[in-house]
Amino acid sequence: MKSILKITTIQFILCCFCSLLYAQELSIKITKKYLNFPISQRENRGNMQFTVNGQQERYFKIRLAKDQPQYWVFSDVSALKGKTIKISYDGDVAGLSKIYQDDKIAGQDSLYQEYNRPQFHFTSRRGWINDPNGLVFYEGEYHLFYQHNPYEREWENMSWGHAVSKDLVHWDELPVALSPDKLGTMFSGSAVIDYDNTSGFGKPGKPAMVAAYTVDNPDREIQCIAYSLDKGRTWTKYSKNPVIDSKEKWNSRDTRDPRVFWYKPGKHWVMVLNERDGHSIYTSADLKEWKYESHTAGFWECPDLFELPVDGDNGKTKWVMYGASNTYMIGSFDGKVFKPESGKHYFSAGTIYAAQTYNNIPENDGRRIQIGWGRVAQPGMPFNNMMLLPTELILRSTKNGVRLFSEPVKETAQLFERTQQWSNLKSGEANEKLKAFYDADRLRIKTTFKLSHATEAGFNLFAQRMVGYDMNFNMLNGMFYSPEDMTSMEISADIYIDKTSIEVFIDGGAYSYSMERKPDRNNKEGFHFWGNNIDIKNLEVFTVKSIWK
Repeated sequence: MKSILKITTIQFILCCFCSLLYAQELSIKITKKYLNFPISQRENRGNMQFTVNGQQERYFKIRLAKDQPQYWVFSDVSALKGKTIKISYDGDVAGLSKIYQDDKIAGQDSLYQEYNRPQFHFTSRRGWINDPNGLVFYEGEYHLFYQHNPYEREWENMSWGHAVSKDLVHWDELPVALSPDKLGTMFSGSAVIDYDNTSGFGKPGKPAMVAAYTVDNPDREIQCIAYSLDKGRTWTKYSKNPVIDSKEKWNSRDTRDPRVFWYKPGKHWVMVLNERDGHSIYTSADLKEWKYESHTAGFWECPDLFELPVDGDNGKTKWVMYGASNTYMIGSFDGKVFKPESGKHYFSAGTIYAAQTYNNIPENDGRRIQIGWGRVAQPGMPFNNMMLLPTELILRSTKNGVRLFSEPVKETAQLFERTQQWSNLKSGEANEKLKAFYDADRLRIKTTFKLSHATEAGFNLFAQRMVGYDMNFNMLNGMFYSPEDMTSMEISADIYIDKTSIEVFIDGGAYSYSMERKPDRNNKEGFHFWGNNIDIKNLEVFTVKSIWK
């Protein structure tokens, strides 16, 4: 940490170029890319404001460390190079003198190598993240926007962070896309590409990327839009925001998380918006004026609505509507009204929340790709929470009707190399062979095991139950689960183990769940199959490459 905290002669120390106006204000001429801030969770939050030529440029809450920082965060000020900014702060001003500007963030030399940094899941360089937002594919890039507090490892200052990827695996983090403004903080939403320039925001050869998002303030939640003409790098907020303000209609301030997509048969835009007790449908010709159409009760937050073929048959499709918990209904949709036919069902559980699927995936690809927020803490780190693996959603016919399945997208295969495979083992034999992998900080394990004399069996990692199947009560890690073959005594699991998380996909994605990795370090069993006389029919072990190298 000493190398992180040390301010070298290369770095610009504030006292060298700032004039202290009074105890709680200072001026800085920006010559570098980043401002670095010392943070301590022991301090109370204060309000900090940047102004340029008398105009507010950004505003946020921050816990400036007055003594030894616990960690550092940063603000990208590259767009302000050559300008003089005034920083106002109403907290303890002792930490102001520790702020410095540099072309590197504090701790960059150890970035992505921190001891609790997930190695094949997306995390932000610094700060808190939660809901994925604005998932859209455009000109070779998968965009991942996300709820973000750039200034602390805990929730606050909701903004839209931004990262892009060519392959859904390796991510480049970009500057914050949307920051709080006079209307409030930036809550969740979605993004589309307006190819037909229905909004009028585009220019010849440059269709607008349009974000629809919720602004949260103490009085209400309102829906706003912004647009970008440079592939999401910079944004202009619509001057006539908000485009929807429905608090009075619903007698509730819980109106948020607009999910927008183009409905091709009707040639109009659709917004699915969570309002009070469920998901409402709005339609629009131009993304600016919206008409309320219908409401489906029974959901909370973060809606999604999409069409999928059943069993890969494009002539037989169903629509899926879900909410933040990933419980879903299957039904039909005519562009204005969703009619449920079955549900609610579930296909995933655990740490996943507020998952969203991608807009604008090319037709020759056609996949429905989802990313969910993994509510997994990274203890002792200057960042917090993560995104789960991107998965492909598929509708398949089952004994219970049409259901969603999910498995990691094919692009993730590049990370895994199989190093061992065994067949037809007893649990003791399997446990012995896995001893070589006790110290692995990341691993993938595929296995199929069969219950024989046991009514309950499973697979642990240092006493943490990764798979626990009770055949008698049909419970799998605390949730009801019945295999497709109702008389089957077998269960298969594809297990992804990262530094702080575990994801498990059961029976080809019929059910999946995730958990924080919490090994009992007093336990010496490591990887451990358990259950009376169970058979390990297949066991495969894969090493995992880091996405950061």
